Amino acid sequence: MLQTDRIFLRAPEPSDLAFLYRLENDPNLWPVSLSVAPYSQEALRQYLESASLDIYAARQLRLMVCLQQERSAIGTVDLFDFEPLHQRAGVGIALASDQRGQGYGKETLQLLEEYATQVLQLHQLYASVSQENTTSLQLFRQAGFQEVGVRKDWLRTPKGWQAVVELQKILGLS
Repeated sequence: MLQTDRIFLRAPEPSDLAFLYRLENDPNLWPVSLSVAPYSQEALRQYLESASLDIYAARQLRLMVCLQQERSAIGTVDLFDFEPLHQRAGVGIALASDQRGQGYGKETLQLLEEYATQVLQLHQLYASVSQENTTSLQLFRQAGFQEVGVRKDWLRTPKGWQAVVELQKILGLS
């Protein structure tokens, strides 16, 4: 279920520490991840030890996005704010900068949607994307997410205040 011809999704492993260290400490991703400081390897190691917690207990799930041929991680995709009663969760995706623009994000969202629908039986997914992040907005729109609102002056960045676009996808609808 969690694979295509080009990629597969899997649980984080201790061997992902170096990749996560580079990804989480990429200052270009900080504004969208709400990070303001680097993560230590020790903090990430502790995260990896607890990453196997059940989504129903942790209310979140991170999966590694990996290339089939190389078997190497190229990104992460997260379900967060998991709400089983209302059958919804937020979605976040981050790909290594050299892997963007190759269709991996779209494939990742398709796999995640299958998992969310078939395994978690979710009714909807949502994403919050900076209005300045036109690439991510395009990705989510191409994946069938609809704009449902804009939060003005929501993110404070070194370039000033940015609006955030709220996107939602009701699962099972095209």
